[in-house]
Amino acid sequence: MAEPSAATQSPSVSSSSSGAESSALGGGGSGSPGACPALGAKSCGSSCAVHDLIFWRDVKKTGFVFGTTLIMLLSLAAFSVISVVSYLILALLSVTISFRVYKSVIQAVQKSEEGHPFKAYLDVDITLSSEAFHNYVNAAMVHINRALKLIIRLFLVEDLVDSLKLAVFMWLMTYVGAVFNGITLLILAELLIFSVPIVYEKYKTQIDHYVGIARDQTKSIVEKIQAKLPGVTKKKAE
Repeated sequence: MAEPSAATQSPSVSSSSSGAESSALGGGGSGSPGACPALGAKSCGSSCAVHDLIFWRDVKKTGFVFGTTLIMLLSLAAFSVISVVSYLILALLSVTISFRVYKSVIQAVQKSEEGHPFKAYLDVDITLSSEAFHNYVNAAMVHINRALKLIIRLFLVEDLVDSLKLAVFMWLMTYVGAVFNGITLLILAELLIFSVPIVYEKYKTQIDHYVGIARDQTKSIVEKIQAKLPGVTKKKAE
């Protein structure tokens, strides 16, 4: 007699579970295409901040960061590092000292006791806890170990095609280094970082179409090269 009751309850259970799944899928799939991906409560903070910065979500904030870093890189291209750092520190001290003196004069004239103008910032706790330090070190060690494994794999020729790709890339970089210096490459990299993502977001369909064609052509060429290289076909068969 228990079987009919179970059978009558199963549709409701299945419908509720399917509703929960659809709601979960709807919640996970909601959001605009350019929205920051869900990376978790801890990692989403910095990742989403960088994502919003390069996608110009806040135009004023991105413009300030882009303009400041670009001016600094252009200054480094024209002057030495010591001169740029010294001028930056002098400019910052000029602003803070002038504001400090101005507020002191205003307080003396108005006979007010507002205190130090930067007291709110002086009271901020900027000490780095040992736990936070260890978290940063552990996160950095993950990337360092991954980079070391990749370097060993490429230089010890675990995969011949990957090592050849690195050799060709380094050969091309010799020509790039003959034309551009490090500061020029950093300036170009910043221009690309702050322009390519927003352009890709606007013309995603067209770009993906041409990238797919180029990827297919590259894949076919790599397969032809792998077929002619000794030992590569045997390794893939194993």
